[in-house]
Amino acid sequence: MAGNLLISDARILDPEEWAVRAGGLVLNGGVFGQRLTTQGGLRLPGAQLLSGLFLQGARLGNTAGVALAAGGMAASTVDCSQGFAAQGGVLLRRARIEGLLTFEGAQLNGDGVALDCVSMHVGDFDYRTATPLSGLVDLRSAQATWCQDSEQSWPREVLLEGFTYGSIRFWDAPSAAGDDGPPTRDGVARRLAWLRRNPGYVPQPYEQLAGWYRQIGHDDDARRVLLAKQRHRRLTLSPSARAWGHLLDVTVGYGYRPWLAGVWLLALTLLGTLAFSTHSPSPVKRDEGSPFQPLGLAPWSWTHETLDLEDLRTDISWS
Repeated sequence: MAGNLLISDARILDPEEWAVRAGGLVLNGGVFGQRLTTQGGLRLPGAQLLSGLFLQGARLGNTAGVALAAGGMAASTVDCSQGFAAQGGVLLRRARIEGLLTFEGAQLNGDGVALDCVSMHVGDFDYRTATPLSGLVDLRSAQATWCQDSEQSWPREVLLEGFTYGSIRFWDAPSAAGDDGPPTRDGVARRLAWLRRNPGYVPQPYEQLAGWYRQIGHDDDARRVLLAKQRHRRLTLSPSARAWGHLLDVTVGYGYRPWLAGVWLLALTLLGTLAFSTHSPSPVKRDEGSPFQPLGLAPWSWTHETLDLEDLRTDISWS
């Protein structure tokens, strides 16, 4: 169908579940519903909107269920910004959005799953809602080329398993790739806190974030993420496995902090030197061998260019 569907500034009140039913709608243009007010949901599953869906400032109410049902929709843009409010769930499961999907300044107040984006494909995902959602956000198996979000926008639970992105950043922080922005607290710590909103232990979100850090050349940050992954995984193990995990963490940081091994070696060397300095061992045979040297494991002198085999007797002259 050529043209656009214009419902801007309209008030559509229906005591039934759906105020607008347009499932499978095909338009060469788009749906323009700026400042639309409904009592009942807006139903657009499987719709194909070449120009997009524009709901800036719209207020959709369906307290008994879904405020916006657009599963399987194909659109160039979906704009739910500038005060958009949904009293009920927003369903974008399996939607294909080539360009921008934005919730900047929106309020989503659905019970249970407030925003369902399972298996959604989107170009730019702008998730900067005005307030945290009352329900959870489901991003399982969703794909975004670029994602911008706000730390204050996420609800307590976010399902992240399988969510992939080409780039991600908090809007109030400079990106890891070096964009300009105000100074903020540690971005890696903020992202790890975001990952922990996913209930239970799931490895893929950690691996996705670490892969992105490696992609932009931040290998140290990638190692921090993978270390956090191992620490989270440790919580799911048996007591004996957790004890072994604690040992690996303290000694070498699960392999992501190998420099800790050098610290432990230096500490043990200094401890041994201090112990033998205060209590020297007794020689097996008096007046034989070179004087005992507590520093180091081999007490022979390294000042010679060649090793004098006679000095090796020192190793067995003390007990």
